[in-house]
Amino acid sequence: MAVVDLRPLPVNRHPARRIPQLLAGLVLYATSMAMQIRGALGINPWDVLHEGIAEQTPLSFGSVTAITGVLVLLLWIPLRQRPGIGTVANVVVIALVVDAALAVIPEPAGLPARIALLVGGVVLNGVATAAYVGARLGPGPRDGLMTGLAGRTGWSVRLVRTCIEATVLFAGWLLGGTVGVGTVFYALAIGPLTQAFLPLLTVRDGRGEREGS
Repeated sequence: MAVVDLRPLPVNRHPARRIPQLLAGLVLYATSMAMQIRGALGINPWDVLHEGIAEQTPLSFGSVTAITGVLVLLLWIPLRQRPGIGTVANVVVIALVVDAALAVIPEPAGLPARIALLVGGVVLNGVATAAYVGARLGPGPRDGLMTGLAGRTGWSVRLVRTCIEATVLFAGWLLGGTVGVGTVFYALAIGPLTQAFLPLLTVRDGRGEREGS
C-alpha cells in the first residue's frame, strides 16, 4: 500500500488548491459532526466530551469545541509542537460551522433517519478529515496533541490515541455526552475511511517527493 506523505508544506506551495481544500474540509468536518449529533446514536469521543460540557454550561457546542481546542493548543507548548494556519483554521472554522449546521439540520423523525444521519456523518467525516489533513497546512489541535505526546513519550501513536480518546470519552460520558452504537461505529470506520480517501486528496509537493512514495 502506498505511503502518503502528510508532513506540512510551506503555505506558498500550491496555495490555490490547498487553502480552499483546507477550508472545504473543515466545513465538511463540522457538518459531519452536526449530522452525527442529530442522529443521537452516539458520537466520537471528543464530541462526547464537547457535548457533555455544553450540557453542563450555557455555552453552545461550537463555543465548547473552540475553547477546548485552545486549551489543547496550550498543551502543545511543553511538547514543542508548532501550529500552522490549518491548526488555527481548525479551531475557528469548525466552531462557527458546527453551530450553524446544528441550527439547520432538523431533528430526525424516526430511527431510519437517525441511522442515515449517523452513517452519512461518519462517511463525510472520513472525506473531510482526508481533505483537511491532506492539505498539509498543519494538524488540528487534537491531532497535534496525539503526535506530540507520542514523540515525547516514545509510545506508539495508536497507544497514545487510545489513551486520550478513552479519557475524553469517559469524562464526556460523566458529563452527559451521548455514547452509543454510533461511538463504536465511528471508532471502527473512521480509520479505514480516512485511509481510503487520503491518497485521493493529499497534496503532493512535486519537489523531490515521488508519487506513491
